[in-house]
Amino acid sequence: MTNGDDSTTTVTTPEYAPEQPARMRWAKHAPEVYKTMVRLDAAAQQGLDPTLVELVRLRASQLNHCAFCLDMHTKDALAAGESVQRIVQLAAWEESKHFYTEKELAAIELTEAVTVLTDGFVPDEVYERAAAHFEEAELAQLIATITVINAWNRFGVTTRAVPGHYQVGDFG
Repeated sequence: MTNGDDSTTTVTTPEYAPEQPARMRWAKHAPEVYKTMVRLDAAAQQGLDPTLVELVRLRASQLNHCAFCLDMHTKDALAAGESVQRIVQLAAWEESKHFYTEKELAAIELTEAVTVLTDGFVPDEVYERAAAHFEEAELAQLIATITVINAWNRFGVTTRAVPGHYQVGDFG
């Protein structure tokens, strides 16, 4: 590349911080727990819209600061046809509700209430809003999906699972 006076301009790539290593590969040391979690995860999401599942997984992972799960479920959401804009806006969904359906908003709100139990119990109005948008069996599956992603987040955060290397389909 030249700048008009025949001198060459060098484009440099920024030097990023080094990747932190995982604390442990818990699935290797607890393979039966891992396999059971995979089966539980598959069972929990049965009958739910795959895009809704990824929104729920992403929101819980944002709240729990699970970098590995954020990386994984962003890639999975994109592969499932989710838009970049809706993924980006999810962190501020209360200010950008117009990107989501009422059903999705009820699921996202329930996800927050179940994930952040330190704020107290799941409020009746949050549960009732979700119950108005989901049939009872579907709501049970949604609650299971929220619970399972919270468990995955806790494994990921505790063992410091390394984000950035997941490829869609790695665990499916």
